[in-house]
Amino acid sequence: MIKDLGIYIHIPFCVSKCAYCDFYSFPADGETKRAYIDTLCRQIECKAAEIAEGYRVVSVFFGGGTPSILDAGLLMKALDAVRAGFVLSNDCEITVECNPGTVDAVKLGIYRRNGVNRLSFGLQSADDNELRRLGRIHTFGDFLKSYETARKCGFDNINIDLMSALPGQTKESWLKTLRMAAALRPEHISAYSLIIEEGTPFGDMAAQDAALLQLPDEESERAMYYLTGERLEAAGYGHYEISNYARAGFECRHNIIYWKRGDYIGFGAGASSFMNEKRYAAAKDIKAYIDNPENAFGEPENLTASDSMAEFMFLGLRMLCGVKRSDFRRCFGRQLDNVYGDVINKYAASGHIIDDGENVRLSQAGIDVSNYIFADFV
Repeated sequence: MIKDLGIYIHIPFCVSKCAYCDFYSFPADGETKRAYIDTLCRQIECKAAEIAEGYRVVSVFFGGGTPSILDAGLLMKALDAVRAGFVLSNDCEITVECNPGTVDAVKLGIYRRNGVNRLSFGLQSADDNELRRLGRIHTFGDFLKSYETARKCGFDNINIDLMSALPGQTKESWLKTLRMAAALRPEHISAYSLIIEEGTPFGDMAAQDAALLQLPDEESERAMYYLTGERLEAAGYGHYEISNYARAGFECRHNIIYWKRGDYIGFGAGASSFMNEKRYAAAKDIKAYIDNPENAFGEPENLTASDSMAEFMFLGLRMLCGVKRSDFRRCFGRQLDNVYGDVINKYAASGHIIDDGENVRLSQAGIDVSNYIFADFV
């Protein structure tokens, strides 16, 4: 049986590291970038020869880092390798993450001619002061220019990434960002709260003295989350995942593969994969990757039945539609209530879970404390 597959391609290069970023990314010279893409193509070719017959690719996602920092021809060389090795569905979603200011009409035109049909712009904020605090390389004006150029080049599926609970951010400035983003009518908006990660400049500041970051308090952060739903849903966006909103038919296919535990393979240094109930994590070491791409996937992590069932619940419950008892039974051969009945009943009684007999999903109150609920399924 042919299975659907998502492909993630990690491009670890960026102009400079943002103050909050803990992804595997760094500046690099042209020679390193070319060597990396050549290695990617070899890795894709080798893996395709091994597994391609069993899969149909429904999503290709170039993430980073900043994929759009590369010469367009160099980036498309990796896409050509995917096409040469795998069968892509006729409606395959092909996404490139872009930083404002790193694309122009020529580059975007090359993307379009090579089949890229979705862009994801990392705006984060419409306030230039907030952008500077984050260490972003662009202004809101830079973003507008890139966005408008993408529209002129024919892109009709664009995501905008936004970030709330930023240093110095207020409910008023967040509302301004939401209004300005929605007014552009992108097909998709991802709206995440800032997470302070260890090992980042923000993490170091927080370890020294959290007050240095001037973060909004918990009540303000929660108010921003409510504003997000209210404003975006009023603007015609369906809230389909805790942090994601889309116009009908434009939900991110690639991310849904993650949330529904579909098979996906990650190419590149630091990329992760999930195939046949096994997880793989490539080492975050570009030199080792370039020297030996065939062994880049790392050793498999074999998930137990309990691991898989827990993932099914806490990933599936991120989606507003929740999980289906019939899907759980099909995947695991067990009744959902025999495994997690006590947890579901506890949160249904408290109003944090809505259970209609077939679907189990989080209520708004449940979304507010989703991490606590997810922990109970582990």
